[in-house]
Amino acid sequence: MRITEGPATSMIVCSCNVLSDDDIRAAVAESDDAVRHAKQVYGCLGCSAECGRCARTIKSIIDEALGPCAQSCCAGCPHSHTVAANDETAEPAEFALAAC
Repeated sequence: MRITEGPATSMIVCSCNVLSDDDIRAAVAESDDAVRHAKQVYGCLGCSAECGRCARTIKSIIDEALGPCAQSCCAGCPHSHTVAANDETAEPAEFALAAC
């Protein structure tokens, strides 16, 4: 569920870089890598964090944009950077999850 109901509206999340929630969702959707942190969003959008007050909100928007994938990426999601469970060279599962 989106933060707002009704007609789509854009909300400025980062006033230092004038980034909207739509900018953040687009960066998550268009990235080839799994975007998980505010720093990655800034990199995708060609800017950097200034005061950092928006980091929690950006993380919430990232989690919302990824949906169920946000919780399951360490459990075999295609966006996961962990090695497949059937790979004999992989670390035991408890260590792979701790790295996420």
